[in-house]
Amino acid sequence: QAASPLHPVAVQCQEAQMVVTVHRDLFGTGRLVRAVDLTLGPAACQPVALSAAENTVTFAVGLHECGSILRLTPDALVYSTSLNYNPVPTGNLVIIRTSPAVVPIECHYPRRENVSSNAVRPTWVPFHSTLSSEERLAFSLRLMNDDWSAERPSNVFQLGEVLHFQAGVDTENHASLRLFVDSCVATPTSDRNSSPQYTLIGFRGCLVDGQLDDATSTFISPRPRQDVLQFVVEAFKFTGNSSNLIYMTCHLKVSLADQAPDPLNKACSFDKARSLWTPVEGTRDICSCCEVRSC
Repeated sequence: QAASPLHPVAVQCQEAQMVVTVHRDLFGTGRLVRAVDLTLGPAACQPVALSAAENTVTFAVGLHECGSILRLTPDALVYSTSLNYNPVPTGNLVIIRTSPAVVPIECHYPRRENVSSNAVRPTWVPFHSTLSSEERLAFSLRLMNDDWSAERPSNVFQLGEVLHFQAGVDTENHASLRLFVDSCVATPTSDRNSSPQYTLIGFRGCLVDGQLDDATSTFISPRPRQDVLQFVVEAFKFTGNSSNLIYMTCHLKVSLADQAPDPLNKACSFDKARSLWTPVEGTRDICSCCEVRSC
């Protein structure tokens, strides 16, 4: 409601700012306070407007301005500040006739609803409305050019060339996630269960193709981002198969980025020079199951 002697402080909680209107009869005694003695917040912000006709002083500040404090509750965002009245002696500097005052001010905004003052027709489903249902992540697996700068325009390779694979996941609206490639199997047809088939990555993230004498397959370390994992594989074809087509079927998954890698969430390559398995991140013991081929 409008500021008046009965309700000397009125607050409007708008979309991006709070507007505080103060009636100069702050104490309801008929004695008007001076506008220069009124400030807002710990930063002592000054008023933006004075109305002599209505005897009001108006402050308009952004929700994060003037030293306001943001507090989160399970249901609301609460911005807290204060109206400060600090009278300065005038005329007779020995006495003053009013006391300082502090008026707490809060703006509450619901956390789970649209708080815009304008009509909104979102193209997305509000996250809170799908929280209890199955979350779907957009995974991708792309063939990249040799410097990883762009997707490779052609999927035709010669034997001896290197295939650059980049696995990714769109983490928009989600907590920070780390991507893993659990398995990758090559087949001559699009049927994942067709025969023959060749496992390049197995046992929950072991790049087993890199153990072959004529292969240099490896995961690229370090990652460009937690939600991306890159690996290289030398081109090959199936022995005795007239088709020159190869289909790759990979199982991608994520864990929370702050979760330490473990034997079930890992990306391990075989280091031929040292004859041991090494992880992209995490301790080397998480790759020990790659050697026994049971993870």
